[in-house]
Amino acid sequence: MRRPDLSAPMTVAELVQYGPLPGVRMLGTRGRDAQVLDVRIVDRRDALDNLRPHTAVVLTEAPARSGWIVEMALRKAWEQAAACVVVPETAVAVHPPGALADRLGVPLLLIGGDALEGAVRIASAVSRPDAGRTALLADAAQRLAAAGPHVERVLAALHAALPSTSLALTDPVGGMLAGRRAALDSEHPVRLDVPGPDGHPLAVLVADSRSKEAGWASTVESVLRMAVPPLTAWAATRRLAEEQLDRRSELLLHQLTHPSEDEDEQAGAHVRAEAAALGWPLAGPLIAFALRPAVAADAGAAPLPGPALRALWSRYGIGGPLIAYEDCWVSWRSAAAGSTASDTEVWLRQGEAQLRTAVRAIGDQLPLAGGVAGPAGDTGTLGVALADARAAAAVAAVPGSVVRADRMGPAQLLSALPAEALRRPAEVVLAPLLAADRDGTLLRTLAIVLDQGAAPSAAAEILGVHRNTVAARLERIRSLGFDPEDPAQRLALHLACRVLLTES
Repeated sequence: MRRPDLSAPMTVAELVQYGPLPGVRMLGTRGRDAQVLDVRIVDRRDALDNLRPHTAVVLTEAPARSGWIVEMALRKAWEQAAACVVVPETAVAVHPPGALADRLGVPLLLIGGDALEGAVRIASAVSRPDAGRTALLADAAQRLAAAGPHVERVLAALHAALPSTSLALTDPVGGMLAGRRAALDSEHPVRLDVPGPDGHPLAVLVADSRSKEAGWASTVESVLRMAVPPLTAWAATRRLAEEQLDRRSELLLHQLTHPSEDEDEQAGAHVRAEAAALGWPLAGPLIAFALRPAVAADAGAAPLPGPALRALWSRYGIGGPLIAYEDCWVSWRSAAAGSTASDTEVWLRQGEAQLRTAVRAIGDQLPLAGGVAGPAGDTGTLGVALADARAAAAVAAVPGSVVRADRMGPAQLLSALPAEALRRPAEVVLAPLLAADRDGTLLRTLAIVLDQGAAPSAAAEILGVHRNTVAARLERIRSLGFDPEDPAQRLALHLACRVLLTES
């Protein structure tokens, strides 16, 4: 972190941002980074003729009521390189000359209260800029201490200490948790991780300041760092509560889908009531979904926590709960939700398309594959549908892919086999073809032909080539000693092709 220089001269923007002036409003978009080294009180017009560079020109109430004198002050300040012009807001409330201030590049500060009091405040800040900046940090620390480990109070304290800054708290993947959404739209935000005990972020604090002056970002970061401990405490408490909910949800789902033989009607009703209280779909028909990581996570990589995955599911998913269940994540929803169809095939096709869209969107954060199954008539058969969806997800090895349980074919089943152990035997089986196949065209053609039951027309449609092209390739493959129509070779060829294609 770049620490702010507490003793550097105060800028015009900092006079506004650090708060020495009560109720201040700045007009003009240029000149805000000009340093302020002196203060000049102006109670008559001729006092504007001799200004020092980097001076804050403070007009008292009487001259400030004359609009032409305020404009003259801006022009004189521009001619003599003064830093800014300060006037009581009540004196120029009707026609503040903001356009002129913007054109000349001389900020015009409109302050509430007495001009002389404002001049004293500016003089104090200018003479001891380190004290002003330290006062800001001390004020922020006091506000944060009073806020405690409560996210809304912490953000309110930060907004009070940094009035020109918008702040938001997000989950590790960018989902909004609290604060102002405007902070997330910044092109150059200040970001600070809120770490957990393992060092991985529990949340991210994002700040967007309207000030772009050099050094202000480091000051904002200094204030934000004081907010990390209470936010860590809040996030850790929230994470613990969510992990407890995860465990309870997994147990509840098991009780719902695997009722014990000696469970009485009252116990079953209690389980269903608890599930209904969580918003779980209970009335059939139900479509089941499963999600699995499509690739193994790196040993040093941060695991995607349940709250973050649920946030992504909420943003990109298709409705329904998302529960860590045995070896993957599962979800389900009413088959008829959002659909007027009554056909099982339509429901499954819609669910497959929606899940594919979701896993591809979530794939930017975690490569996933999915499975779809169902419909289940009610929660009594939901367990079977979830098991089918998990089995389908297990064979959907390619990131972003989705497999329907009732459509698992040879390609999906073969892709679930341990490719690493079979890679060398597959290379031995297909050695002559691999030696002749420079670009992989023959290998892919053979795999697709075997997927389609040795039907060249269907394979040509998938490959996007003419049927005669597939026929010519098959002749070449046969000349190398491989016949996809030979029952004695077919299984070994199919397995070898799929292992090598998965590896590539």
